Amino acid sequence: MRSVYFLLLFIMLCVRFSYAQMYSEEKFDSILSYLNKADSPKRNFKNREQLVLKAKALAAQINSYSLQQKSNEQLIALYGEFDKDTLFVRYIHENLSLAQKIKDTALMANMTKKLGYYYFDKIHDSAYYYNNKAEKLYRGLKDHYNTANVLLDIAILQRESKDYTASELTSIEGIKLLNKIEHPSKEVIRKKAYLYNNLGVVFNVLEQFDKSIEYQRKSIALKLKLKGNNKHSIAISNNNLGNVLKEAGRYELAINTLKEILDDEILVKERPGFHALVLDNYAHALYLSGDRSALPGLYHKALKLSEARGKDSYNSIIILQHLAEYYNEISLKDSAKYYAYEAKRIAEKFYNDDLLKSLKLLSEIEEGEVAATHLRHYIRLNDSLQKRERVTRNKFARIKFETNEIEEENVRIAKERMWLLIISIVIIVASVLLYIIFAQRNKNKDLEFIQKQQETNEEIYNLMLSQNEVVEDARALEKKRISEELHDGVLGKLFGARLSLDSLNMTHTEEAIRTRGQYINQLKVIEEEIRKVSHELNTDFVSGSGFRDIIKTLVETQTATYGLRYTIDWQNAIDWDDVSNKIKIHFYRIIQEALHNIYKHAEATDVQFIFKLENKAVSLSIVDNGSGFDVNRVKSGIGIKNMKSRINEINGTLAISSQKEEGTTVKIDVPIS
Repeated sequence: MRSVYFLLLFIMLCVRFSYAQMYSEEKFDSILSYLNKADSPKRNFKNREQLVLKAKALAAQINSYSLQQKSNEQLIALYGEFDKDTLFVRYIHENLSLAQKIKDTALMANMTKKLGYYYFDKIHDSAYYYNNKAEKLYRGLKDHYNTANVLLDIAILQRESKDYTASELTSIEGIKLLNKIEHPSKEVIRKKAYLYNNLGVVFNVLEQFDKSIEYQRKSIALKLKLKGNNKHSIAISNNNLGNVLKEAGRYELAINTLKEILDDEILVKERPGFHALVLDNYAHALYLSGDRSALPGLYHKALKLSEARGKDSYNSIIILQHLAEYYNEISLKDSAKYYAYEAKRIAEKFYNDDLLKSLKLLSEIEEGEVAATHLRHYIRLNDSLQKRERVTRNKFARIKFETNEIEEENVRIAKERMWLLIISIVIIVASVLLYIIFAQRNKNKDLEFIQKQQETNEEIYNLMLSQNEVVEDARALEKKRISEELHDGVLGKLFGARLSLDSLNMTHTEEAIRTRGQYINQLKVIEEEIRKVSHELNTDFVSGSGFRDIIKTLVETQTATYGLRYTIDWQNAIDWDDVSNKIKIHFYRIIQEALHNIYKHAEATDVQFIFKLENKAVSLSIVDNGSGFDVNRVKSGIGIKNMKSRINEINGTLAISSQKEEGTTVKIDVPIS
């Protein structure tokens, strides 16, 4: 019953998993379908927005960060296309939070860059903050192109806040990064051209006209390398070059450069606002060169083109200023005042350097107290603008400082964590080393103890052998003494008695002769027996038996301790008197070590010792019925190493054969001649 229950539960889980998987796949397909439909420009804004929001909701249900990110990016693009600024910024921040959650640095950098771009023409310090942050992220990714792209925006912001040195350095840094890119793409070349263009504008403001012309020409050269329709971009750089040449007093070259742009009728028709800007620069170059034949007609034409794009456009300010300047020079004060005040009126909306120029121009056109009033306004505005620029520059410096502080703090925290990790590793390694050292020290102590024990055992064995030799010598002497006593004393007397009996044989009675013969025969028998005993006592029949006794005692003692059964097979052909004490000692130690290893590792119950004489060498085989081991895979322990060392000292050989579950055989061969 229980098995059936578990089977049903397993089937239900499988069905549920399959259903969940199918459900997720259906949602995934639905998300992609919604996003593809929302991409169609044929649909209206509301419909496209609803489709993306549906896709986003489904992505959240299946917990897919990548699809949520994709949905957010499509919403950002949609809100950007339809100028929905609040929603545009909201979803950038949402995607930024998502990137931080999943630790996607590339996405964080892209979203931060979008915020910098959004605030670029709105709030300069916010634009600088996000661009500076994006730059750090792109640098961390080693993304040279996007880092340089962000640096371009930072350089322009610095230029507009009149921090020209910072703008120059930032532009050069961006160019260096782009130069690192092998096989530069079209966009890389384009960004490099923009950076050179910014350098040209900066040096123009600083009145370093030669450097400005050099950078503008580099910008144009790079743009000419680009394939495709780059006429407008090249024309902008040429207009900037013409403006620099005009400011440098190289009017003829400036006029020719600007005229080349105006001769492109297609460009003029396609971009009337840009046409108005170039036409005004061209007319002003003619004015400065002293050629007023086409003036003020060109100015009025430029103004008309500018106003056609929208009344009070920003580009109209400079054209109106040039008209006021022209009419003031030819003493048409009313016209000069009209255009100057118009320029001032439009410039007041922007409250920048163009308003400053308008006030200065009015102070020159007007007379008396009115002129003085305009001059005072000019001075106040100049001070105000300078103060604002200083505040902006300070904000930029503070933002960079704070960003660097945050970065340094992150680096510090990362270093602290790294050091904490290193210290932890060092402590662990030190602990392991200390453990190994103490363990090795204890092991060395054990080995030292074993070594001392072995030395002590050798001394004891040598003492036993020496004692045994003394005993044997004493025994031999005693046997010799008894033999001599028997031979010289008893046998002599018996021999004398026999001779006496022989002499008694002179009695010729048959009875006496027979009786004496019997006694004589008995005496002969006694003599032979005593001679035999004497001969045997004088023979060292126990020679070599002391070593056997010692080995037997050792084996009996250790096997009893270890709980082993043993047998010793001695071959009588071995004359142990011919074997040196050194060999005997090493045999004793090897047997002792072998028994210890059998007890410790083999799990054996029986052990056999076989002594043989083979090819003038003493052979000892030690055979156990233990668990055995793989000889090729198991490393030699201290015991086996000691055995090998001992065998080498007596010029012997050691062979170990073993198989798992079949026991082990240790065979030792030592030459004795």
